[in-house]
Amino acid sequence: MNDANVTPVRRALLSVSDKTGLEEFARALAGAGVELLSTGGTARALGAAGLAVVEVADHTGFPEIMGGRVKTLHPRIHGGILGRRDEDAGAMAEHGIDPIDLIVVNLYPFRETVARPDVTRADAIENIDIGGPAMVRAAAKNQADVGVVTDPDDYSAVAAAVAAGGLDAATRRRLATKAFRHTAAYDHAIAAWLTEQETDTRDSSEALPKRLESGFERVLALRYGENPHQRAAFYAAPDAAANTITRARVRQGKALSFNNIADADTALECVKQFDEPACVIVKHANPCGVAIDADAAAAYEGAYATDPVSAFGGIIAFNRPLDAALAQTLIERQFIEVLLAPSVDEDALGVLAGKANIRVLETGALGGMTGGLDYRGVAGGLLVQDRDTLLMADDGLQAATRTMPDAATERDLLFAWRVCKSVKSNAVVYARDGATVGVGAGQMSRVNSARIAIDKAADAGIPTTGSVIASDAFIPFRDVLDVAASAGVKAVIQPGGSMRDDEVLAAAEELGIIMVFTGMRHFRH
Repeated sequence: MNDANVTPVRRALLSVSDKTGLEEFARALAGAGVELLSTGGTARALGAAGLAVVEVADHTGFPEIMGGRVKTLHPRIHGGILGRRDEDAGAMAEHGIDPIDLIVVNLYPFRETVARPDVTRADAIENIDIGGPAMVRAAAKNQADVGVVTDPDDYSAVAAAVAAGGLDAATRRRLATKAFRHTAAYDHAIAAWLTEQETDTRDSSEALPKRLESGFERVLALRYGENPHQRAAFYAAPDAAANTITRARVRQGKALSFNNIADADTALECVKQFDEPACVIVKHANPCGVAIDADAAAAYEGAYATDPVSAFGGIIAFNRPLDAALAQTLIERQFIEVLLAPSVDEDALGVLAGKANIRVLETGALGGMTGGLDYRGVAGGLLVQDRDTLLMADDGLQAATRTMPDAATERDLLFAWRVCKSVKSNAVVYARDGATVGVGAGQMSRVNSARIAIDKAADAGIPTTGSVIASDAFIPFRDVLDVAASAGVKAVIQPGGSMRDDEVLAAAEELGIIMVFTGMRHFRH
């Protein structure tokens, strides 16, 4: 190539933690006449593959020291990377610095290290890479002359370009941009982990970082956002837990949409709350049916019965594996946008293949609700809070009225309370026998939510007599209780804390309704 913007690659330094595709890439570079420099395990891997490689220690004339903490931090390395091939040529010649035209580096596996349950602080600290980020940043800074590769997915294209004569300016710029994103995400992961290790001062906003470096990485470009005129993409946090929608494995179906992902997250986080076999059906950001039962199939029947109309085109989540029999029931019963389960057996996938557009996601073992931080975008900014993972203990209920709930009523109250925290406020949830009876969501008035839930139950042909209700925030007036009493509700669970608690309690006693205060609220805006 004669293009002045194309820089040939005569010498490359390779030092990678992730050795995916390393041998093939290095062999292609060597075949193009590139001298290979390397360190430690990378040098050993290349040597074992029969490739000629120059150890960095031989190149610099200085040995690796301090258990490998210092090996590439040397002027012959950084001068070779940072030296401008025109104005710094004299200095490079004077000090015997050979140019290094390509840096191939990915960093110590810090995220993987701290993800281990048995990780020690010492292990975490030793997996903070210093020399690697320094080389990556140096090469990215000197993108006018040097290429930098941090992602094995770029190996084939870079190898082809090197063999054809070198890297053009556009490629070097693209690789440099990617490199800075790589180091930024890496630094974020370290800062986030170190922050988590500090004492949790829940009473202070200073428990959250003063400066937020998100490190989020785009994993999916979406057709559009909530509406067709909005651009959208899906980004993953670098420390996203395995049991989140971000890490779910897509087994079949058309591309996920913005709304699909948002609703699937709601369904997944709701179903995680239950130890018993559970099913959650979500439509337009709210659970429209939730049930627990002896098995996943029975739980689905209970959830679907709550609101069959809203379930149409819904997102369905289970906390148990999905088998072929249940899969057959689902596709015969309703139209489904997204189906989530910890695992989907091969026979079930065979059944679902007949409905190829259904998005089928495997979440892996669920565990509990996802902790960490919750991010909400506003115009020009970001709201950040702890995720709402607080649950009432199974033995934590105390009646505010004179009558205590019996064991069955208590179970229903706890069930309704857990469903309620996944419903948009103002939320009022009716439940009986481990299943929702009616769900009132997202109203400006709590009493309207209470009435809507009754209407939903009537539409589905479900009697409300003997049910319980959960309210995500305190009940400020007796009107909700009057509505509940007209529906035959026997017990209410709510946070309490209203200045009219005494009036509301008196109304409950008058109406023969048991009332339980939780002392916590679960607004979900």
